[in-house]
Amino acid sequence: MKIFVCLLAALALCEAGTYDYGSVVRASLLFYEAQRSGKLPSDQKVTWRKDSALKDKGQNGEDLTGGYYDAGDYVKFGFPMAYTATVLAWGIVDHTAGYNKANALADGRKAVKWATDYFIKAHVSANVLYGQVGQGGPDHAYWGRPEDMTMDRPAYKIDTSHPGSDLAAETAAALAAASIVFKSTDATYSNTLLTHAKQLFDFAKNYLGKYSDSITDAKNSMRPATTVMSCHGLPYGSTEPPTTRATLPRLNRYTAVTV
Repeated sequence: MKIFVCLLAALALCEAGTYDYGSVVRASLLFYEAQRSGKLPSDQKVTWRKDSALKDKGQNGEDLTGGYYDAGDYVKFGFPMAYTATVLAWGIVDHTAGYNKANALADGRKAVKWATDYFIKAHVSANVLYGQVGQGGPDHAYWGRPEDMTMDRPAYKIDTSHPGSDLAAETAAALAAASIVFKSTDATYSNTLLTHAKQLFDFAKNYLGKYSDSITDAKNSMRPATTVMSCHGLPYGSTEPPTTRATLPRLNRYTAVTV
């Protein structure tokens, strides 16, 4: 039996030594390129995707193009997008050498920046943040390409009268983590990210509330998140420390964006 176990361990080591994990990292980043919204750059690798949602605007005409579409649909939900950017950024911070070895560091930074550029646009003033573009019902009823969308895409925001501490704080976390990613390569951009992060953190602390109470369309689309937390005996908004599973945002149809 011991010999068998040793043989399995040796086989596993051989497989680990020969498997090209770098290709997995590079392929994973292509997923984010396929989810890009807005005017696509000239170095876009997923060439079958084209420009889309170029008319996304805020309630006062603010430019809200860019960012990432949600999991399998075309609403831009700020909360799961911010969570995704946070995890991507910390992955690069903690595993820079691995990204370098995989020849994926530049693309990893671009993936983070595609989100943070959008968050900067969405954070139109210290205590105002757009948290959603598009409406769940009409969007989920559409099964075409984002390039061909014609439905209205209203924008929803949080402010001092309609707070969203969870959304503001998660976006602050994404921007703060990203500021570390770019600190050594673009100090000016890093400082800009940190400034927005600090403002949003203060906004989250000083004006308490659930963003789904202010952006009610998100409540319908993100409802499974409340269900998951309730299954763990923790109502949404509880100050008790939830389990890891309960903290993960459960998307409306798929979980691809946050995997």
